Amino acid sequence: MLGQTSQRNIDAISKASRIYIATVRRDGNQSKPAAVWFTLTQDHSVLIQTRRSSWIARGVRRGSPVIVWIGRRNGPAFIGNAETSNDPKLTKRIVDDYPRKYLLARLGFHRPRQERFDASQILAIKIMPIRDLPEGFRSEPGIRAPSISKTEPPTDHSSPRRQSIVRAGLIW
Repeated sequence: MLGQTSQRNIDAISKASRIYIATVRRDGNQSKPAAVWFTLTQDHSVLIQTRRSSWIARGVRRGSPVIVWIGRRNGPAFIGNAETSNDPKLTKRIVDDYPRKYLLARLGFHRPRQERFDASQILAIKIMPIRDLPEGFRSEPGIRAPSISKTEPPTDHSSPRRQSIVRAGLIW
């Protein structure tokens, strides 16, 4: 399903005004998700813009997969690959689409501008879905992130705190 989005996600994203994105930390755990504005490409990849120094940009440049929740923190979710891009078609799409989609951008607030892309102050990030995550998959910063592998299902790991409480109970 590389580069494709399921019908579940197409339906959800068509109604959503924002998405929540978490990267996978170097230790394999989820980061805290951030709410971001987005637009879509023709192939249903997600486009966002962010400051060059943001943790999302740093994670993506490092090669981190991203976990995306659509519409709300417990909405439909998928894991995907992300890459920064200087492609003028993608940056133009963001510059043109955001004001059409978001009132604040139309009013001039938080509006991406082509000159900021050109000066490398902000980056375009393209997120290509790899696979859906199960219904009810929720954000748990610090907990093991699901694999991008299609063969390895997401696991329901207990938090380290819960694991230590269980271990302490077993020791007594």
